[in-house]
Amino acid sequence: MTAFTRVKELAKIRKLSLREVNDKAGLGKNSIYKWKTSAPSIENASKVAKVLNTSADYLMGKTDNPTIPNNSENHINSNTLTWLDLDMPYGGTVPDELKDYYKAMAEQYIKQHPEILKKRDEK
Repeated sequence: MTAFTRVKELAKIRKLSLREVNDKAGLGKNSIYKWKTSAPSIENASKVAKVLNTSADYLMGKTDNPTIPNNSENHINSNTLTWLDLDMPYGGTVPDELKDYYKAMAEQYIKQHPEILKKRDEK
């Protein structure tokens, strides 16, 4: 499977056009379409991977696992919240000012609905 095919599949899942992915990654005009016939540079694959919340290794065909390995930089426990964690098809992480807002909303919701924690603890 080519890098182009993998980008196309992930973009579709995230409801992004290839042009949107290309633009968000800051690539030159129609760069991703050129990947149909030639492999991207590591630098460009990394930029696109960030937009699609995957790894450059996946796009380059070095692994068949599209998820980013859990390390301290990418793991949710390190306070890294990605747009995909919120079921939003944008690449990258949620800005810090929004993370605080989402955290406050979640805390308020749990205070108003403590039965959620009880159900979780019963499992």
